[in-house]
Amino acid sequence: MRTQELALLRQALGDDTATFRDGQWQAISALVQRRARLLVVQRTGWGKSLVYFLATKLLRDQGAGCTILISPLLSLMRNQIAAARRIGVRAETINSTNAKDWRKIESGLKRNEFDILLISPERLANDDFVNRCLLPIANRVGLFVVDEAHCISDWGHDFRPNYRRIVRILRALPRTIPVLATTATANDRVVGDIVEQLGPNLEVQRGPLARASLSLQNISLGSHAERMAWLAGLLPELPGSGIVYTLTVRDSKRLAQWLQSQGIDAEPYYGAMETEQREDLENRLLNNEVKALVATVALGMGFDKPDLGFVVHYQRPASVVHYYQQVGRAGRAVDDAYGVLLNGEEDDAIADYFIRSAFPTSQDVEQLLGTMRSANASLTIPKLQERVNLAKGKIESKRQRKPSVRIMN
Repeated sequence: MRTQELALLRQALGDDTATFRDGQWQAISALVQRRARLLVVQRTGWGKSLVYFLATKLLRDQGAGCTILISPLLSLMRNQIAAARRIGVRAETINSTNAKDWRKIESGLKRNEFDILLISPERLANDDFVNRCLLPIANRVGLFVVDEAHCISDWGHDFRPNYRRIVRILRALPRTIPVLATTATANDRVVGDIVEQLGPNLEVQRGPLARASLSLQNISLGSHAERMAWLAGLLPELPGSGIVYTLTVRDSKRLAQWLQSQGIDAEPYYGAMETEQREDLENRLLNNEVKALVATVALGMGFDKPDLGFVVHYQRPASVVHYYQQVGRAGRAVDDAYGVLLNGEEDDAIADYFIRSAFPTSQDVEQLLGTMRSANASLTIPKLQERVNLAKGKIESKRQRKPSVRIMN
């Protein structure tokens, strides 16, 4: 079977001389031949997605059912679907941006018409989706994949409460179904938590996290003016296309506008953009039609452009783990790429703001609970917004942390 697998690998990479990286074949073999439950902790750019795409292809050839892939970001899903289709793996997704296609995809899922279904962890919070789509095919799922598995952990740097629902879904699946969890950023404590969540029989494969192709530099330039001037001089000298990360949407827009005024083809990128606009920008970057996207973390985990030449951080990221995830976008399939970390005088103030705003205040919680008690009925989020002076994001963050709060979507 390894000959077939090697041919698929070379087809996926478009390289007739490609070979497996240390650990790739072992992971695929564990899933396909032993139906193992496996946690793979490998560096960014190692090829974790190839493991589950190639395993899916082989399992499907053996008559197995569809792979279910839990993926945290829409930009990552789009990237994964394109990569899957390059090796003939039929991939579909059900997410907030393609509601018009749900009925067709759900019908195809029941008829076993495609190979892999990508969904966000938040989709698991929808009981109607779970009962209508997942439970009917539970006995014939071929492979269950949890991408960016550090999010399943209370200690993970991107903890998403709905990742906890994965455990409930796994308990409903036959124990013979292979399970793969992947991440590039999990310390021993997070790995221990993932093992506790996914089961004591979870095998752990860990590799080195160093990236020889990346040259890293840290430069302290306190003011916005200094960093903007420095970037205008530097970016034209850096190879290929890349990403400049900012901590705020405002800085993404302002910095992109400044670079454009200096004759540099740069565009802002952030989560609140329309889906079509984000997809267009991602494709322009993938095709080297733009020098840089000035992006927030919306273009962080998992975005895969093998020849990305550089990643610049306009401000200090929230943590070392965020930095590793983001700088790891560069240098995946080139010998030399660059990561430049700039420090600004506003870094601490921005970090303090995000820390303070990460959890709701007791006054906001009491206001929200009081409003719902007085209504004596379930309220939709738009109805709540009419009664309390809170943004939708604030209300949703309270819902995640208060399971007893009854809010209808």
